[in-house]
Amino acid sequence: MRLNNKKMMVLLGCALAALSTVTASAQMLINGAGATFPYPIYSKWFNEYAKVDPSVRFNYQSIGSGGGQAQILAETVDFGASDGPMSDEKLAKAPRAIWHLPTVAGADVITYNLEGFPKLQLDGAAIAGIFLGKITKWNDPAIAGQNPDAKLPDSDIVVVHRSDGSGTTYIFTDYLCTVSSTWKEKVGKGTSVSWPTGLGGKGNEGVSGQVKQVPGSIGYIELAYAKQNHLSYADVKNAAGSYITPSIESVTEALASATIPDDFRFSMVNSPGAKAYPIAGATWLLVYAEQKDHAKGEKLVQFLKWAYSDGEKLAPSLDYAPLPDSVVSRALERVQRIKY
Repeated sequence: MRLNNKKMMVLLGCALAALSTVTASAQMLINGAGATFPYPIYSKWFNEYAKVDPSVRFNYQSIGSGGGQAQILAETVDFGASDGPMSDEKLAKAPRAIWHLPTVAGADVITYNLEGFPKLQLDGAAIAGIFLGKITKWNDPAIAGQNPDAKLPDSDIVVVHRSDGSGTTYIFTDYLCTVSSTWKEKVGKGTSVSWPTGLGGKGNEGVSGQVKQVPGSIGYIELAYAKQNHLSYADVKNAAGSYITPSIESVTEALASATIPDDFRFSMVNSPGAKAYPIAGATWLLVYAEQKDHAKGEKLVQFLKWAYSDGEKLAPSLDYAPLPDSVVSRALERVQRIKY
């Protein structure tokens, strides 16, 4: 029996569709959720790793560090992600031990929307005053005094902050606690806090969008988002008294002087380094030390080994600081102890 060309094309199409379905179903899906801060680098890693191991696919939901911590505790994901380390209280609620695996470090930048895009310099007192709602005008002496050459308007400051649980917020509020006793007493630090003033935006994306659209606004976002959205951001006075531009180099300097304990939960804000950017922090993947699913656990460990050996090299291209070799070797040792 002969088939005409039309029937042959239909049969060929059906065969290709069936093959595609089999290939897709053969792919293992590993689910993760959490921090928006490292989303650009994680997306890059997952795309690159698909070329290394086509049998596995990563589905990462950028929902904020608070969500990442909650979902790993609930075991609704295979890994979580957070820019703020989990507290002892939260870790105690986990069914098994959760390990913090640091991946990269980055900067929280103070971004703003002012006519003429002046380059601003800000110290901790001014930043805390703005986010406390005590400094409300752009030409306030606390800002103007540090920026004598900038044409600052006599207009209201519109504060924008995160509305979701966020590791970016944890880093920012951790910093504010070190430079303002008032902030430490009245607001404190955390992935989510009770903001004294301002508008909320979901994710780094939401805050970036608000600042971009609202004249006179100011917010805090991860450096990569500021660059991607062509937003202005301030130089910030560090613990050594110098105004520092957020960059890979200044974050690396902050990371180099951080004390990193065995459980990898550490802070690097307001580092004493002479050229260290003060609002910097690491980000972590949250994984169970004992994996419930053997196959997924094995694939996850293989990915983590690749991330530390090859993925770290991609960090600078997306404005993240890679971990020092000494920290990478410690993290790899921890990865090799994950049981599946």
